[in-house]
Amino acid sequence: MDFQIGLVIAGLAVGFIVGLTGVGGGSLMTPILLYFGISPTTAVGTDLLYAAFTKAGGVFVHNKKGNINWKITGWLTLGSVPASLITLWILHSIKTDIETINRVIKYSLGWALLFTSIAIIFKNKILKYSQKHAGDKFHSESTTQNMLTIAIGILLGATVTLTSIGAGALGTVTLFFLYPLLPTPRLVGTEIAHAVPLTLVAGIGHASMGNLDLGLLGQLLMGSLPGIYMGSMLSGKVPDQFLRNAIAVMLFLAGYKLIF
Repeated sequence: MDFQIGLVIAGLAVGFIVGLTGVGGGSLMTPILLYFGISPTTAVGTDLLYAAFTKAGGVFVHNKKGNINWKITGWLTLGSVPASLITLWILHSIKTDIETINRVIKYSLGWALLFTSIAIIFKNKILKYSQKHAGDKFHSESTTQNMLTIAIGILLGATVTLTSIGAGALGTVTLFFLYPLLPTPRLVGTEIAHAVPLTLVAGIGHASMGNLDLGLLGQLLMGSLPGIYMGSMLSGKVPDQFLRNAIAVMLFLAGYKLIF
């Protein structure tokens, strides 16, 4: 793919937002790639590996700051990676033309964007509700909580593999509900850490099916790696409510356009 400075800038902006808020990776990048004329299958496959490398840089910073709960990351991964492999197998097994697959992915992207935007908007209400009931056994260290975390991982694994969307926004919001007493920076860091193995497995799977543009990936990473480093360094220090609401509006409009 020919070099386009716009793609590098897009990578920088999205990487910064992901590092700062834990939201916006695939949710923002995939629609941007579609805007640049990239096919849905290539956009998803390339974005997944972009997310894996970008968030690996974020893990380095967040781990250094003690912002990762590795136990929660492990439970999520136990559900998400097998779910991703099964989704990849289904995509590979479907004997249909590329246009049909592109159409399915496009509509899946649209709905994922709509649900993600709603989840971001109501994040604070979900957090307040969860903290109010933080004394319930539902939130104590228990087998039930661990099983629910695995279930969330399964849902994220399938959704992220199909659309490249959901690891950050949907994952962080559901973790707010299950772990309301965990500080926001730790939730963000934990979800970024979980996203690395998930997007890496899903990305390699898509690449094996030819859904990868290495030139495009290189341009995105040129911007995203310094972007997520800067965003991660500022995580927890910058009020992000306005930024989150702006992201939610953009995602809703993008999802609506894809579906309707």
